[in-house]
Amino acid sequence: MSIIITIVVGFIVGLIARAIMPGNQSMGIIMTTILGIVGSLVASYGGAAIGLYAQGTPAGWIASVVGAIIVLFIYGLVTKKS
Repeated sequence: MSIIITIVVGFIVGLIARAIMPGNQSMGIIMTTILGIVGSLVASYGGAAIGLYAQGTPAGWIASVVGAIIVLFIYGLVTKKS
């Protein structure tokens, strides 16, 4: 059951991050979900690294969206067409 919750939360976080980030991100449902899940992981491990979260504690919604925006920004830099 926790995998399903992770997928749903990842999808919602990915949608919010794509709505906040300016520009056209042509991603499908699966890539949006992966974006949200990876953003949550970045926020969890990044927050633990700088002391905001205890080790093993999941990040909150806002931190997950910020992590997803960071991932989306890096994704845009990597896939940028010249």
